Amino acid sequence: MELLNNLYTGFSIALTFNNIIYCLVGVLFGQIVGVLPGIGAPTAIALLLPLTYSVNPTSALIMFAGIYYGVAYGGTLTSVLINVPGESSTVMTCVDGYQMALKGRAGAALSVAAIGSFIAGTVSIILLMAFAPALAKFALRFGPPEYFALTAMAFGLLTVFGGEQPIKTIISTMLGLLIATIGLDVVSGMPRFAFGFPQLFGGIDFIVIICGMFGIAEVFSSIEEPEEGELVKSKLRLRDLFLTWEEWIASRWAIVRGGIIGFLVGIIPAGGITTASFLAYLAEKRASKHPELFGHGAIEGVAAPESANNSASISGFAPLLALGVPGSPTTAVMLAGFMMWGIRPGPMLFKTNPDLVWGLISSMYIGNVLLLLINIFLIPAFVVMLRLPYTIIMGFIIVFASVGAYSVNNNFFDVWLMLGFAVLGYLMRKLQYPIVPLVLGLVLGNLSENSLRQALLISGGSFSIFFTRPISLLFVVVAILAYLSPVIRWALKGLRQTKVDPA
Repeated sequence: MELLNNLYTGFSIALTFNNIIYCLVGVLFGQIVGVLPGIGAPTAIALLLPLTYSVNPTSALIMFAGIYYGVAYGGTLTSVLINVPGESSTVMTCVDGYQMALKGRAGAALSVAAIGSFIAGTVSIILLMAFAPALAKFALRFGPPEYFALTAMAFGLLTVFGGEQPIKTIISTMLGLLIATIGLDVVSGMPRFAFGFPQLFGGIDFIVIICGMFGIAEVFSSIEEPEEGELVKSKLRLRDLFLTWEEWIASRWAIVRGGIIGFLVGIIPAGGITTASFLAYLAEKRASKHPELFGHGAIEGVAAPESANNSASISGFAPLLALGVPGSPTTAVMLAGFMMWGIRPGPMLFKTNPDLVWGLISSMYIGNVLLLLINIFLIPAFVVMLRLPYTIIMGFIIVFASVGAYSVNNNFFDVWLMLGFAVLGYLMRKLQYPIVPLVLGLVLGNLSENSLRQALLISGGSFSIFFTRPISLLFVVVAILAYLSPVIRWALKGLRQTKVDPA
């Protein structure tokens, strides 16, 4: 009964004219961002964040959420039609989607992506409504030890999901934590790492950092390595978007499995939609009776990752809303928005701001329906956008990023800082250091440090407090196992090789 009351409250907010418009603008803009390779949801939201100071927080978050899952839809177009992923989460879609397009089934690939995303996304919203309040009630038992252990676990899980170079992931995380310490110490009041600049006493604003590392750094990378891809020349007509009965039969369970995997990965801090799409593709290939067809235009190879990335983009709001821990760069940027409006996400958010929470969740139903309609009827218009020169897009990115950084404090010092972080972001890309751990370190740095200090004050300086409380002990154990996962994988690999070659 409580769930129905919450749903009624949410729809009464989400269905107001203003919020429907914000939702429509969000999903449409997100679709456009996904179609244009190289921008991404974090960059788009970071550029728009300074413009929403005076906007109602609920409306702004509805728009940002629409951008997030709209990008997951839009990136499919470039993956299928020009074999260039518009987002990292659509990399696996390229494998079979482009092959389907070469065989004249581009419309079917785009349709199954849209339908799978809609079905998996809708189910994920239902599960989010049921799961997030329970998670928030559980999180009410958290104290400083639990919050520090939770952040440690989130950082540790990055080494599991962050790629094949865990040392670089750890270095990136530590760099983010180091940047988060810049400013006045909350305990002593003394400046740290300010180097005599009074502009740094309040720390570095998150918007300045992300405008540089996601916006300008992306421009630098694109100038050096422009996106290339050959557009499929066959015309897309409305009748080409319909699936055959055989294609629907082949993809129906892929949608289900992808949606489940996406939801489960999305609720894990640091899981993310890219990891969800990779795991869904690999699981579908393993479950298939004809795995040899994957990579040659198997429709299941499109349905599974596309269902997973949309499902994960929605379930990723669970740790953000219930725990205050972002699970991806995009939700990390949204966390900066919460801070900008003076709202702290976490277990009390469901009690202090129920209209915001349920309005946001209910708007996802509306956004999913709008995206399904957009992807069915406006695909030809988005195909035309693929021919837009990237040089024009880069100019807009530079302008929006510069205005966004300047508007934070109306200070050119922030613009120079943005350029400095743009260079850092560019160098990290060149040296193949992941940026996501740095962003997570930035947004969770203060929470982690303050929780550690408070926990040690409570225990009189004893670290045993983290091991004598069940919840914090669980998080610490998971964090330790996550940090040791590279060693565990190396040991298991050595054992397998020993069994294969005992000599």
